Amino acid sequence: MPFRFDFREQLALARYLAKWALAAGPLAAVVGSACALFLWLLQLAAETQWREPRLLYFLPLAGMGIALAYGWIGKVAERGNDLIMDEIHEPGAGVPAQMAPLILLSTVATHLFGGSAGREGTAVQMGGSIASSFARWLKLNDVDRRTMLVAGVAAGFGGVFGTPIAGAIFALEVIAIGRISHESIVPCLLASIVGDWSCAAWGVHHVDYRQVVATPPAIDWLLLGKVAIAGIVFGLASLLFAELAHGLKRVFQRTIPWAVLRPAAGAVLVIALVWLLDTRVYLGLGVTAPSDEPDGASIVASFQPGGADPWSWWWKIVFTVVTLSSGFKGGEVTPLFFIGATLGNALAVLLDAPVDLFAALGFVAVFAGATNTPIACTVMGMELFGAGHAVSLGTACAIAYLFSGHSGIYLSQRIAVPKIETPAIEPGTSLRERRASRLRPILPDSPRTVEVADGDAPPPAAS
Repeated sequence: MPFRFDFREQLALARYLAKWALAAGPLAAVVGSACALFLWLLQLAAETQWREPRLLYFLPLAGMGIALAYGWIGKVAERGNDLIMDEIHEPGAGVPAQMAPLILLSTVATHLFGGSAGREGTAVQMGGSIASSFARWLKLNDVDRRTMLVAGVAAGFGGVFGTPIAGAIFALEVIAIGRISHESIVPCLLASIVGDWSCAAWGVHHVDYRQVVATPPAIDWLLLGKVAIAGIVFGLASLLFAELAHGLKRVFQRTIPWAVLRPAAGAVLVIALVWLLDTRVYLGLGVTAPSDEPDGASIVASFQPGGADPWSWWWKIVFTVVTLSSGFKGGEVTPLFFIGATLGNALAVLLDAPVDLFAALGFVAVFAGATNTPIACTVMGMELFGAGHAVSLGTACAIAYLFSGHSGIYLSQRIAVPKIETPAIEPGTSLRERRASRLRPILPDSPRTVEVADGDAPPPAAS
């Protein structure tokens, strides 16, 4: 059989690689540097909050300031991650340049004054905003602009978490449930790696979780069964978080017509919760406990027996949902890490399983269920905790993804392949449309009713 070599095809592929190395490389360097600035400011804000707990009482004013800033300057940027996802699916007016500085400053303000939020949303929005600006400067067509946006998301994720492979996969997987598009895999991988390197070049480092998880235990059927049970619980926790977040947001919108007052009301609830529980461990990121409560619940402490209260995961859900649903800014992912790690700690005790392993499983599996990205989260788990845990990580993430149902924290996420075969869900439907229609029941060949929820209607198309 003669060997055939298509020189023109290889030349075209080489041009493609060079093109995106020249385009995605500088983009990722800028996004990674922005992530470094953001993480430095976030750490400064957290330390200031710990030293000056009275700043919590200014949280209502901070929330009102954030709402006014988005009302005057942000406009469409208020939609955050969903705007970026919609632009990836259907390129329109683009992502505004002001999204990057707005989300950075508003997230830092949220943490400085005691809100419970994360950092992934900020990194993704900065990446998307910077990428959109690059696309406008380079006058890219719709296809290349879409690729640039996805690469920006990858750069932001890889930079802020220090997981370059997971960052690339996440950007490709999060777009549509059940399907990963490979058309942007090279730009995303380049962007995520350079974003991570650029962030690290500024001296910003991440928690080394390899030090908190022991040598992988031998996998047997009993342990794998316990992992599967935990995966179901992690998926239900993801579902609970997403539905509470979307539902409470509608409550705030319906009961408080003036948007400026919603975060003020949410801030009052956060302050009341701190008084009620007499602890501040559920404020901020929750990676480590406040300096005045060194034995409090945190992500790092969850890897040790007794490192979390059995209900720590629930209270973090409440604090985070109230903070973000009322209008404060930040991401959901680091709080989801906290929720998953503390829930894994509690489940390990109930199931007589290794605490460190189950905290690690919850760390990524709750995230997998909430974002519908089981492959990215499995890879993230291997990057953070070591490839020796791959079987347990993959099992927990896959089952959590399944049992989170057709829900998630990103309402603009499309359902490419439903998790179960059912005529109730048409491919291409967004989670927003799925949630608004409230199809009951969802089992195959069952009758269904449709009820449109006012607050879940899709946004108007860009003109």
